[in-house]
Amino acid sequence: MSRYLAIVPAFNEGEIIARTVEEIRRCAPNFDVLVVDDGSRDRTAASAAAASAKVLRLPFNVGIGGAMQSGYIYALERRYEVAVQVDGDGQHDPRYIDDLLLELQGDATLNMVTGSRFLERERGGHRSTASRRAGIGIFARVVSLVTRQRVTDPTSGFRMVDRYGIELFATDYPHDYPEVEAILLMHAHRLRSREIPVRMRPRTTGVSSISSGQPLYYMVKVLLAIFVSLFRARPEVRPREERQALTLERGV
Repeated sequence: MSRYLAIVPAFNEGEIIARTVEEIRRCAPNFDVLVVDDGSRDRTAASAAAASAKVLRLPFNVGIGGAMQSGYIYALERRYEVAVQVDGDGQHDPRYIDDLLLELQGDATLNMVTGSRFLERERGGHRSTASRRAGIGIFARVVSLVTRQRVTDPTSGFRMVDRYGIELFATDYPHDYPEVEAILLMHAHRLRSREIPVRMRPRTTGVSSISSGQPLYYMVKVLLAIFVSLFRARPEVRPREERQALTLERGV
């Protein structure tokens, strides 16, 4: 078994999931691939299995947050050292997985690396509509203010975490707006994160979980979720000092 896992959440992605799995295997052959079938009503699970991915089938649709937490629980129970999220709709380019891994392993203090389409705007590729970009910009400013570090793409789900990130997200993972809230969750537990530039692609199938017809409604709900997340109780995880001591002890 590899030390690394690619978690691919998928809901009714039967048309493209096999291609996504094959692309991950080709671009990141040292990663095992787990497809979390989030209650799909099509051939998502069968197509993923035919492409030689491990498949975790959820009995009904729980949403991206629940699907990803299921993947992190799987990673924790099987003692994976690194986990990366690659969406099943084709937006995330697996060619950047090695870049994420190099960044994560190049700094022992890092626990999460996120691919940002806005860090180098001329190379960002598909960046959605103007209204969504405006909303993302507001989220970026709020999250940057809270975390006291620059965040340019808080809605990117193309992220990689180390074993401490896996442990945290398996225990406590936001379900409503996980991309934005996960950054705040890392900050609340004193885990360090960083962005690197990547190029995103337009989705090939399915529809976004962000309604294009209600950007203002979505923005208000996310900002409210951010506010609530700052004050909610959180489960215990190992203190940062204990994690650092364990890292030194293992020579990682």
